[in-house]
Amino acid sequence: MRGLFGKRFAAEAIPLSGTRSWRRIGGLFVIYTVLAVGSLLYILPLVWMFLTSLKPSYQVSSPDWLPDPFEWSNYPRSFTYTGLDFGKLYLNSFVITILNVVGTMVSSTFVAYGFARLRAPGKNLLFIVLLATMMIPFPVTMVPTFALFNFLGWIDTLLPVIVPAFFGNAFNIFLLRQFLMTIPIEFEEAARIDGANTPQIIFRIMMPLILPAEAAVAVLTFQNTWNDYLTPQIYIRDQSLYTVAQGIRFLRGSINPQWELMMAAALLAMLPVVILYLLAQRFFIEGITLTGIK
Repeated sequence: MRGLFGKRFAAEAIPLSGTRSWRRIGGLFVIYTVLAVGSLLYILPLVWMFLTSLKPSYQVSSPDWLPDPFEWSNYPRSFTYTGLDFGKLYLNSFVITILNVVGTMVSSTFVAYGFARLRAPGKNLLFIVLLATMMIPFPVTMVPTFALFNFLGWIDTLLPVIVPAFFGNAFNIFLLRQFLMTIPIEFEEAARIDGANTPQIIFRIMMPLILPAEAAVAVLTFQNTWNDYLTPQIYIRDQSLYTVAQGIRFLRGSINPQWELMMAAALLAMLPVVILYLLAQRFFIEGITLTGIK
């Protein structure tokens, strides 16, 4: 071992020749330049949104980026301008999002465990069919799904935007299955010898072991549900059941759009997603990375 490490350190100690060193520096310069330009392209729209949210209404169409004066009052005004109760809209969004996260995590974990561990004839064929459903665009299923919920009498309630989450999601099932297949079977066998049944194994053994993947599923589901505008717009007509995304639409108006208020409300609506991502960033990246590698 000492000889091996000695050779390694000796190899690292050999200085690069002048040509190789300049090539390496040039390669790093190109990589960092591309990354900086790409980052700038992503950040600029957010900077423009923030600066526009601080402009007076008569400066919104101005080519100048900096507001003069800074209208910090746009943020509280965005809550009261439409007459909608934005506190109620935030509460609706939180209820819908939290129930979607819980439903997706539980149902997707159970289905993923079945595909990863249980034996059944045609299991692989069913898994291929499940993956194929990801190729079906939402407009194709929109009309029959609406007809089904209308038949059930769920239109203009929160049920159509909550209940489907408790039936799993193809991408999340795939993500969790890949992670579950990396867990040694000995953990499960030891739990069964101790008398644990399948739900106990899933909740008490598997879910703690696949916490990074569960965190990735939770963050992705939270983001998709919180930002979803189309699905609530299809099924919900009662303004007391509106979500934040639906409420922001009313700031646009039909005659005099309040762009500065829309930008302020949109930035405030982004905060829960940003906070959640910052809190779960380590688990989220670990879950995506490990699953991708396997």
